[in-house]
Amino acid sequence: MGKKLNFMKHFKFLLILVLSVNAYSQFRTHYNNAFTYGERLSFEVSYGFITAAEAFMTISPSPFNYNGRDTYEINFDVNSRSSFDVIYKVRDNYKTFIDAQGIFPWRFEQHIRESNFKHDFEATFIQESLKVYTKINFVEDKNYKSPSEYVQDLISAFYYTRTLDWKSKNPGDKVTINYFYKDNFFPLEVRFEGRENVDVAAGEFKTFILHPLLKEGFTSKTSDIYIYLSDDDRKIPVKVKMKIVIGALVAELTQYSGLNGPLDAKIGD
Repeated sequence: MGKKLNFMKHFKFLLILVLSVNAYSQFRTHYNNAFTYGERLSFEVSYGFITAAEAFMTISPSPFNYNGRDTYEINFDVNSRSSFDVIYKVRDNYKTFIDAQGIFPWRFEQHIRESNFKHDFEATFIQESLKVYTKINFVEDKNYKSPSEYVQDLISAFYYTRTLDWKSKNPGDKVTINYFYKDNFFPLEVRFEGRENVDVAAGEFKTFILHPLLKEGFTSKTSDIYIYLSDDDRKIPVKVKMKIVIGALVAELTQYSGLNGPLDAKIGD
């Protein structure tokens, strides 16, 4: 009787182990040498000659367990400077939970606080059934059927882009990433524009320039956003230029910490 109970105990353990492995292995594995837990990037956001805001891209220092899987919990925060608050106060937060093994999102949140305007949006990605469930202002809204696997949100799309090989690209080469925003799916074309040395508060860097052609997102001017990433394995954003309705916003890197390795693109130091 004792041997039988012992056998059943081991059998149950093996069954749970096999099921766990199968559940974990049904998703892709995507190589990432660009970022890791604890990375923090700080930016100054200028509007013309005025430093209007600060922005922070932060990966939590340890894995966040989501659906039994390790994820990167990433926050993108934009805060207007106190001197600019009287003109237009901004306290925006974007959050995403990116699968650490597959570099795809499980959940996306957008919390907008701009002057007297408030808006909260959530999207939950059910990757195994290709569905996205949304909430608006914390009330369940709709669900959508994804046209493809591993669709991204706006923030996870950026981090996924950092994992790609851009060194072999030539000006004009494009990569397409499918993403979800608000209530629809869009193909995001990211075009390689070339290379340029960029000097910002955090130092001088060799960069390559990416031109994401957004259909929907931070700006409706799809041709007017350029991202300068460090030309090395880290591919951190050094500078972002974005045209808006009345002028342009420029974000420049001021500080960085917790990187996944050396910044070989930095000139000097």
